[in-house]
Amino acid sequence: MFVDIQGGDADDAELERALLQLRAELNELDIDAVRPKPAGEAPPGAKSGAIAAVGGLIVTLTPTVQAIAALVGVIQGWLRRGGGTGRTVKLEIDGNVLELTGASSQLQERLADVWIREHAST
Repeated sequence: MFVDIQGGDADDAELERALLQLRAELNELDIDAVRPKPAGEAPPGAKSGAIAAVGGLIVTLTPTVQAIAALVGVIQGWLRRGGGTGRTVKLEIDGNVLELTGASSQLQERLADVWIREHAST
């Protein structure tokens, strides 16, 4: 699973600290591994001197409803604690992407539930 973080209003140093915190929180889950995703080039249209997509994480886990739901829950909590920074996290499994923001809407919760169940093996 790929976890891509887009920084919103945070500068590079703030986003790096936040990403390290997220990685530490994910490592507390019952998952196989969490490692940094190699950083790519800035996307087309990015402002000069700004990095729109700082990078992300590669998460290895057994794709059960419980494991994926726990991962999504930790990421949603991390986003809410981001306090209006405009961060977005995209989770990707087999080309299927779930985009999460700090908003706690019922629609986002339902979409996450459908996405989790679609990718869980049991």
